[in-house]
Amino acid sequence: MRTVARRLTLPTTALMAALALTACQSDGSKAAADPAPVASATNASPHTSAPAEQPSTTASPRPTASKQAAKPDAKAPRTTGNPAPKPTAKPHEPSSGTPVTATCTAAHTKIVASRVSRPINHLVLTVTNVGSRPCNALNAPFVGFDDPQAAIRVLEESKPQAVVTLMPGESGYASLPLTGEPGPDTHGRTVRTIKVNLTRDSGTTVTAPAGTFADDGAAVSYWQRTLEEALTY
Repeated sequence: MRTVARRLTLPTTALMAALALTACQSDGSKAAADPAPVASATNASPHTSAPAEQPSTTASPRPTASKQAAKPDAKAPRTTGNPAPKPTAKPHEPSSGTPVTATCTAAHTKIVASRVSRPINHLVLTVTNVGSRPCNALNAPFVGFDDPQAAIRVLEESKPQAVVTLMPGESGYASLPLTGEPGPDTHGRTVRTIKVNLTRDSGTTVTAPAGTFADDGAAVSYWQRTLEEALTY
């Protein structure tokens, strides 16, 4: 009986030893199959850190319009607007502001008689100040044809509200209606010259336009500042 028991014991011991060896080999193979642990971010090598940020190659933005506007210009901009007109003296006063008291006379004026198309049978007398100082063209001129015995009548309704003052180079105008057309019943004549007095003591004789015919109804207006005003009479 003892012999049998010993024989049975030996195979059992050998079996246990084989199982233990097999287990050890299995653990070693498993350890060899597992990959090496990955290094943590804190223990990473300097060579494995993220690459340094490269400087940007984008051009810097240009200054805005507001910043450019703040920079002073080399030259002041030109103004396109027209400058305000300078105040001028009133027509009846010279630039010095002194009222005009001198009367226009033949000594420093020029008078011309000319024909107009409208109104018909009208002449216009133009007086121009050719002197160096302003003067007043007072009232209406004294007008006679050729060698008159008396001056023709004055159109009182043409009296202006203010005296016509002529600065050097300026002109005034007087209308000279000749009235009717020539005919067998017309008491008139062809006029060659016109005697014009600015005052009773200062006058000149001007040539009448060719074919000027005047009758007893001829008249003259007061001096006016514009030709349009004169031709309304």
